[in-house]
Amino acid sequence: MRKFLVILDDSRECLNAMRFAAMRAAKSGGGVAVLSIIPPDEFNHWIGVGEVMRAEARERIEVHFEVFAKWMRDKQNVDPELIIREGVAITEILAHIEEDPEVGLLVLGAATDKKGPGPLITATIKQAGTLPIPMTIVPGDMSKERLEAIT
Repeated sequence: MRKFLVILDDSRECLNAMRFAAMRAAKSGGGVAVLSIIPPDEFNHWIGVGEVMRAEARERIEVHFEVFAKWMRDKQNVDPELIIREGVAITEILAHIEEDPEVGLLVLGAATDKKGPGPLITATIKQAGTLPIPMTIVPGDMSKERLEAIT
C-alpha cells in the first residue's frame, strides 16, 4: 500500500495538507502516515523537567492528531497512523521516508503570508533533488471544494 506522508504541526496550512493527503489516499486506495516532530531544543532542561515536557508534548500531538484522524476515518474512510519523532524536522522527515518503504508521497502545506511558504518547505526544497519520493505542496488558502475537485 502506498502511503501519503503528511506533517502535523501547529501551522494553519497543515489543515489543507491533511485534507489533501486523506482525499488522495481515499481515492487511490492508499494510506496516510501523519508525522509530528518534537524539536530537540524543547527539552534542554533538567532531566525530570525534560521528561515531563516530552510527555506533555506527546500528549498535545496525540490530541491534535485525533481531531484529524476522526475526520479522516468518518469522512474519507482512511485510518491514519501517527508517528512522533524527536529532532530536526527535515532530518526526521528524510529519515522516516528512508525507513518506511511504503511512503510514496510527501505532502506539505504552504503558508499564505508574504514571508514565504514556510521554513519546512524551504528546507525540503533544498533537498528536493535527492528526495527518493515526489513531494506535493498544497496551498494553505485553497478551499475545501477546490481540494475535492483536484483530488
